[in-house]
Amino acid sequence: MKLDEVIAAISGVVWGPVMITLLVGTGIYLTIRLRFVQLLYIGHAIRCITGRYDNPEEEGDISHFKALCAALSATIGTGNIAGVATAIALGGPGAVFWMWVTALFGMATKFTSCSLALRFREVGSDGSARGGPMYFLEKGFAPGWLIALAGNQRTKRWAVSLAMAFALFAMIASFGIGNMVQANSVVDGLKYVMPEAWQTSGFDLYGFHINLFSLIIGLILALLVGLVILGGIRRIAQVASKLVPGMSVIYVLGALVILILNADMIIGAFAMIFKYAFTPFAAGGGVAGATVSMAMRWGVARGVFSNESGLGSAPMAHAAAKTKEMIREGFVAMLGPLIDTLIICTMTALVILVTGATSSGMTSASLTAHAFDLGLHGWGHHIVGFGLMLFAYSTMISWSYYGDRCAQYLLGSKAVPWYRVIFIILVIIGSIGGLRFVWNIADVMNALMAVPNLIGLLALAGLVAYETRKYIGRLKDGEFD
Repeated sequence: MKLDEVIAAISGVVWGPVMITLLVGTGIYLTIRLRFVQLLYIGHAIRCITGRYDNPEEEGDISHFKALCAALSATIGTGNIAGVATAIALGGPGAVFWMWVTALFGMATKFTSCSLALRFREVGSDGSARGGPMYFLEKGFAPGWLIALAGNQRTKRWAVSLAMAFALFAMIASFGIGNMVQANSVVDGLKYVMPEAWQTSGFDLYGFHINLFSLIIGLILALLVGLVILGGIRRIAQVASKLVPGMSVIYVLGALVILILNADMIIGAFAMIFKYAFTPFAAGGGVAGATVSMAMRWGVARGVFSNESGLGSAPMAHAAAKTKEMIREGFVAMLGPLIDTLIICTMTALVILVTGATSSGMTSASLTAHAFDLGLHGWGHHIVGFGLMLFAYSTMISWSYYGDRCAQYLLGSKAVPWYRVIFIILVIIGSIGGLRFVWNIADVMNALMAVPNLIGLLALAGLVAYETRKYIGRLKDGEFD
């Protein structure tokens, strides 16, 4: 068996029922432990990003809104375009329902992980902050039963090992799903909108064929990524706070136009989603059949990939927020799955269903592009093409920050500039290379980084629940008014 086949087989195992159950099960447990905070306090979460509670004098690097945008720029990506289409093509319309379930419970997971990132972050003498699962695992993970069983020193070593494992897996994942896969998606997005004649020339180098179009785009993209990431989280957040709202509005507006033009089909689309979440979706009309288990599997898997709840990436961005209130940043963070999956992914799904694009037999980004073309009379592929390009670019700049935080944790501050240089070089390689192997490696690393993060969340859920009750009590007493 070839190496790429081995990695693909491992990816299939680690993203199987056990991992999906662990991710969703953790979200359900945290939802109950936090008393359904994601349903009861949406209004307060929205008020938090308006600047109402911002204090520029507090420690940290960026505002609540910019922290949310930095995290969203990593999650709003190809999963919103290609991932939704893949879920529907392989799991049927019912997969969308399970994406919603993942997002709903994922809001509690994001709330918990990002609250902990604030609680256990490190703040430098210049006021800059760094945090994430590696920090709350090392500093906060010490359940009483483990101390009693193994002793303080063994518990400390075990916690540090978990933290280092997370940082290592996340750093490797940043080169794959956060870089090369995204760079290739930018090239694919441009191929939707550029004349085909521009995409044909190339040359051979050491037995490899290099497409000239892909190479030029890779060089330009490396320059654009480098200009942003070399400035650190402040510049990343500044770009993300403009790019994320802009690109999301354009994409959602395009989808809204299609839905308005096909308003009579929307109720039927929702009916299909609910019906086929619990009954098999029959084959026919170019669409593969799907069982209920397939709908659940693909819906949950694509939902997790879309909003990254439980993986542990977003806490690194939220740890940089200017605030001393750990729970407040949790409220900000829980808006991520709401915006990413419950709004943007739902818009994509409805466009695919109301236009009847599923009968084409297509999958991935091509299915979404076809649906937008049907809805906008041949012009929709431009929105999808540019959407893929901008979404992937925003994902890259935020994942570069996640990776350099992990490099700093593992190797010290001197490793960060070298990490950023390697990241920029890999942008070019990702633009011109075949990426099935890289994608599978990234899938495996994502699953592996989720494991220590989820262990930490379950162990520290009591702390977050306690702090949440205190914060809500202060909120009800009018302390923040």
